[in-house]
Amino acid sequence: MSAKATSQATWEQDVLQAEGPVLVDFWAEWCGPCRMVAPVLDQIQADNPDKITILKLNVDENPQLAMKYQICLLYTSPSPRDLST
Repeated sequence: MSAKATSQATWEQDVLQAEGPVLVDFWAEWCGPCRMVAPVLDQIQADNPDKITILKLNVDENPQLAMKYQICLLYTSPSPRDLST
């Protein structure tokens, strides 16, 4: 089982009324780091189907939710200098 898509139309049922923990991946097709982390999230979902629900929300298709939850940046990678401290 891989992470499934959610949208503004299904947000209430998928996220707000979900039983158990939910992780929402706010992503965009043009976001390289988002595409890189997607298989990892799919694997986490496949390995833990009864423990967590991982959902994907395309911010370009659902800008209202991105604004509501103040999603200003998608994935950010630290610089090597940041990692050395």
